[in-house]
Amino acid sequence: MIDLLNSKNIRLRKMENEDVEKYHQWRNDLEVMETTSPVLDVYSLDETRNFVTNVILNASSSRSYIIELKEEKVPIGVTSLINIDTKNRNAECIIDIGEKEYWGKGYGTEAFKLLIDYAFLELNLHRLSLRVFSLNEKAVHIYTKLGFVKEGVIRESLYRHGQWHDIINMGILKEDYMKSNNHL
Repeated sequence: MIDLLNSKNIRLRKMENEDVEKYHQWRNDLEVMETTSPVLDVYSLDETRNFVTNVILNASSSRSYIIELKEEKVPIGVTSLINIDTKNRNAECIIDIGEKEYWGKGYGTEAFKLLIDYAFLELNLHRLSLRVFSLNEKAVHIYTKLGFVKEGVIRESLYRHGQWHDIINMGILKEDYMKSNNHL
């Protein structure tokens, strides 16, 4: 049997209450959030605890996982399927690598492939979507490489570093993903 939540270097595991403080650090690191969160804000630990409890752990329409390096058992980020629509078999996916020393090493791509495989092969979803900021060119490249296609642009809806940036909507269908060489 294939373990859909494990790969060569990565394990996706359910977020637990013990992860709140680490997640809180990532959520309050503006360098981590500037390419993924439309609202750059600082949160209290109680606000993060409430968010994790109500939105991540107890939401019926989402599945969130800590991205953990298998050998070191070190949490390096979080990835989620949100707005899961079981009737229409689609969901939105998100990822944040919170530990900056692991940026650019391929772990995010590896974790995202695990999430996509899980969504299509275990949850039997038909379609996945995501939103990415145009200033995050590396992420756009990775998502395109994984088979996501640009479906639309929300023009100049994000203000960063004194400039307006687009939000790009991307999507992938199970059929297209299964034809690619990206799945297990």
